[in-house]
Amino acid sequence: MDGQAALRSLQHEYAGMPPVAAMQVRVGDYRDGQLWLSAPLAANVNDKGTAFGGSLTSLMTLAGWGLVALQLRRADIDAEIYVADSQIRYLAPLRDDLHASAGLEDGQSWDEFLRTLAQRGRARVQVRAQVTLPGGDVATTMTGRFVALAKG
Repeated sequence: MDGQAALRSLQHEYAGMPPVAAMQVRVGDYRDGQLWLSAPLAANVNDKGTAFGGSLTSLMTLAGWGLVALQLRRADIDAEIYVADSQIRYLAPLRDDLHASAGLEDGQSWDEFLRTLAQRGRARVQVRAQVTLPGGDVATTMTGRFVALAKG
């Protein structure tokens, strides 16, 4: 599957999840090992006029999940992906649309992840994600551990 087809497929998967569809999540791009997602503030606003904390966490989790999904598709591996755990830090309020990116945590390797999955039928990988403010500063960060379980 080529890169653009994989991104379209990921967008289709997100659209099929009612809570994610309600957030109006949009797949942006995949480049330099990073997956980019966005969602409008209007669909994710709290009573203070800022981005809802649950939406910030969800968007970063979806970015991490999507990053792993893209790697599995590139390797032509059919597996279920789950978030095992995560840590979130809220650093600043966001009063604009949500823009998240996710990439591998330092010291992690896709090759090792895929090799372990092929050998054991399950593997884990640490991902880091963030939502940025319009000027580029960071509003929220997440580190998460994602697990893939081979199907069949």
